[in-house]
Amino acid sequence: TMPLTFVFNAFNTRQVHNPLTSNRSHLIGKQLSILLLLHNSLQLLRPGLAFSAASSSSPSVPPRSPSTIISASHRSFHQCNPSFLPKPPTSTRTSTKMGLSKEEILSDPHTAEDPYLYLEEVESDESIAFAKSANEKCLARLGDPSETETYERVLKVLTSDDRIPHVSVLGYEDGTGEMLLYNFWRDSKNPKGLWRKTTLSSYQSTNTEWTTVLDLDELAKKEDISWVWKGYVPLPRSLDPQSGYEPHSPTPKGRVTRVLLNLSRGGADAIYLREFDLLTESFVDPETEQGFSLPEGKTRARYKSRDVLLVGANVGENALTDSGYPRTIREWTRGTAVEDAPIVYEAEKTDVSCSSYLADETHREGGAKYEMRARSMTFYNSEYYLKRITSDEEGEFVKLTIALNTDVSLFGKWMMLYLKEDWSSDDNGSDRVFKSGSLIYVDAQNFLDYSKAKGEGQDEDIAKAASKLSYHVLFEPTATTSYDGYSATKNYLILDILDDVKQHLKFYKLGEGGGPFVAVGGDEEGQLRAAHASGVDSKESDLFWLTCSSYTQPSTLYLADASKCSTDKSGDEYIVRELKALPHMYDSSNLEVSQHFATSEDGTKIPFFMVSKKGLVLDGSNPTLLYGYGGFEISLTPRYISTVGISWLE
Repeated sequence: TMPLTFVFNAFNTRQVHNPLTSNRSHLIGKQLSILLLLHNSLQLLRPGLAFSAASSSSPSVPPRSPSTIISASHRSFHQCNPSFLPKPPTSTRTSTKMGLSKEEILSDPHTAEDPYLYLEEVESDESIAFAKSANEKCLARLGDPSETETYERVLKVLTSDDRIPHVSVLGYEDGTGEMLLYNFWRDSKNPKGLWRKTTLSSYQSTNTEWTTVLDLDELAKKEDISWVWKGYVPLPRSLDPQSGYEPHSPTPKGRVTRVLLNLSRGGADAIYLREFDLLTESFVDPETEQGFSLPEGKTRARYKSRDVLLVGANVGENALTDSGYPRTIREWTRGTAVEDAPIVYEAEKTDVSCSSYLADETHREGGAKYEMRARSMTFYNSEYYLKRITSDEEGEFVKLTIALNTDVSLFGKWMMLYLKEDWSSDDNGSDRVFKSGSLIYVDAQNFLDYSKAKGEGQDEDIAKAASKLSYHVLFEPTATTSYDGYSATKNYLILDILDDVKQHLKFYKLGEGGGPFVAVGGDEEGQLRAAHASGVDSKESDLFWLTCSSYTQPSTLYLADASKCSTDKSGDEYIVRELKALPHMYDSSNLEVSQHFATSEDGTKIPFFMVSKKGLVLDGSNPTLLYGYGGFEISLTPRYISTVGISWLE
C-alpha cells in the first residue's frame, strides 16, 4: 500500500505569550502544529500528548490528564488507555491541597497529582525500571527493528558526518582583511568536538581548510573532566581597545580577541566559565593573567568592557532565585575577587532570573550605546530598564512603560517592540491602538523620555514627552499571517512572516540618516520551505547566511546580500552563491508536496501540508502518518526529515 504523509498546521489565533526572548523565536496568533498518528490502534500513542487546536472563538482549553489525545476533527478530545505502559509504582504520592480529600482529588483529573511525578527523578531506580519495562513491552508489541534494512539506513543517517559546518564571524585577519569564521564541529573522530577557524575564501571552496583553535577531546583527557561544549560569549570589538576595530572604516578591521567559554561537566545545565584568548589560542590564566573564571553554576556573563563583566552567578547570600537562576547582577573588574564585585541590580527571590547586557548601536546611523537590564518575573513576563550611555555622562536607567510580555530590541536609533497583547492609546501615548502580534518601532530616546515622564507621573511632562512620539508599524498580523522574528545586517532588517504557515522573507532598509525603514523587496508569495537568515557581520556588512530546506530538499546554505533586494525584482535575487548542501538521504523524485485546508466547526480554515507519491489516489485506503508540534509557540514549517523519508515515504 502506498504511504501518505500529512503535516497539520492548525492556525490558532488565541493570543499566547512567547517564552523566549531572542528575535528568532517570536510567534503570535500561533500557527500551531498538531500531531496525530492514524492507524488501526490508537493505544499505540504515547501518553502525555495533549494538543489545543482552539480557533479564534474558542476558550482556552484546560489541562488534560496525561493520556489525553486529540481527535482528527480538531474539535473534541478523547481518552485512551495506554495499557502497554507500566503502571506507576504503588507508592505514588498524592496531595490534599485546596482543602479537598484525597478521594476528591483523585476523582478529578484537573486537580489530581500526576501519578507519574516520580519520573522527574530521571536517574532513580523507579524511573529506570519504568523505562526498561516500557521498552520491553514496546519491543514485544512492535518487534525489534535493529535487524532490518530500514534500521540500518536510519542509523547511518543519524550517525553520519554529513552536516553543514555553520560559522560565526569573529573579525578580520590583519593584513589580508579576510573574514575569520569560527565553527564548532563534532564527528566520529572528535566526539567532544573541535573549535576551529577558517577564512571566507576557504569556506567558499569545496575543500575548506580548517585550523584547530581548541580540541575539547584533548582538553577533557588532559584535565580528566568530561567537558561538553556550551558555547561562548565574545568580547565585542567596539568595546575592546586592543581589537583594532575602527568604526565607519571604508574596509572592515579588527577582530575579537577574547571570549568567555561555557563548558559543562558531562552535559549538565550548569557551566564553568573560563576566559579564552583568540590571539594566543589559550585560556587566560586567572592567577598570572587575571583571567575571568567561575566555578560550576547557572552563570550568565557579558562583557561591559575588556576588563569588566556584567555577571550573574551563585556568589554571596540569596544570589539565586527560587528557580535556581541568577538573582543579582554584579560588575566584576578584572583582577578583583568576584565576591567583592558591587551588586548593581537585583531581582526578587520569587522571580525566574535577571540579566544585563550592553547594546552598541553606534555603527548604524543615528545609533547610540545602551545598557539593558531585564527582570524576568515569569517565563513569559519581564520588566526592562534601559540606560543610554554618552561620552560625558553615564545617564540613568529608566523602566520602559510597556506590557510585561513585550519583546524589546534596538536597531540604530530605533527601539523595536514586538507586542503580544493590544497596546492602548492611553498606555502608548499616541492616538492609536496597536494590535497584538505587531512589530512596531519608535525613536529610542523619545520613548525613554516618555517612559521616564510616565514613571514620575506628572501630567504636563507626560503630555510633552508624548507629543514627540512617532510610532511606525513594520508588521501587523492578519487572520492568516503571523510574525516569526527578524534578522539584521548592518543596514537591513529581514522579517520572517508566516502566511498560512508558508514563509515570506521581507526586506526593509534603514532610511536616510538612520530614518524610518523602507520596504525594498523580498518574497512576493509564501514559500513551501523553511528558511533561516542571519547576518554575516551586522556591524560591517549587509551579507547574510541563508539556510533553506523543504520536505523533499535537504538543507542548503547560501551566501546572500540584502543590498541586492529590489522592489523591481522578485524571487531570490539576493542570493550570491550556494556554499554548502547536504546530500539527499532518500529518493524523493516520485514525491509531491501540496497545501490544503480543512474547515473547522466554526468556519476557521486550517492549513495543512501533504507529502505523498505523485498521482496517489485519495480513496481512504492509504496508511497516513500525521505529525506536528505545539510547544513553546514554535510552528513547524516544511523541512527535510530524512528518517521519515527512509522509513515511511520512500
